Amino acid sequence: MTSALLPRERRVLAPGAVHVPDWLDLDRQRELVRACRGWAGEGPGIRAAVMPNGGRMTVRSVCLGWHWYPYRYSRTRDDQDGSPVTPFPQWLGDLGREALADAYGDPERARDYHPDIALINHYDDGARMGLHRDSDEKALDPVVSFSIGAACVFRLGNTENRGRPWTDVELLSGDLVVFGDESRLAHHGVPKLLPAYDVPDTGLAHGRLNITLRVSGLD
Repeated sequence: MTSALLPRERRVLAPGAVHVPDWLDLDRQRELVRACRGWAGEGPGIRAAVMPNGGRMTVRSVCLGWHWYPYRYSRTRDDQDGSPVTPFPQWLGDLGREALADAYGDPERARDYHPDIALINHYDDGARMGLHRDSDEKALDPVVSFSIGAACVFRLGNTENRGRPWTDVELLSGDLVVFGDESRLAHHGVPKLLPAYDVPDTGLAHGRLNITLRVSGLD
């Protein structure tokens, strides 16, 4: 594939949406994989959320800070055993501020970024994420998204509907995507994982791990 042969450059996907390749070094990727493995094993564990129509999502997820289930947040895992959600760790917020500062080139703005939600999604080979908007939060601070493991196609669409125009970008292990401002409510998704090639040894056995940080705006 061309991405394995040519240098990958930082790219503005749309106003407020930035892709920064290779932002997480290998040590940080491994640290995140270890942390996610621990969070996924706590309480009732990682799960595939059930949609209101009865369909089950193909990605499996675990949440920190606030528990998401379609389409709302709770401090307890209401679609599992009702236990309290795992707290959002300070060090993960620090990582999010560092990522936002690098993506936007604005350290002052990043100092005011205080995410209190992490959604951690694990994609197996057949998993995908349909186009959707992150609109269950009351705050419109940027979303910070980290990719680890298998490569995927990330699709960033428009704010009006799930149709075109959209932009497809290949995300590899260690990549960062930030979307806020005009793109904060853009539809986005992952239509497919890509065949495994040159995947670093992050400690993730298979598939793709995606960690998104958000500001809830909730009390």
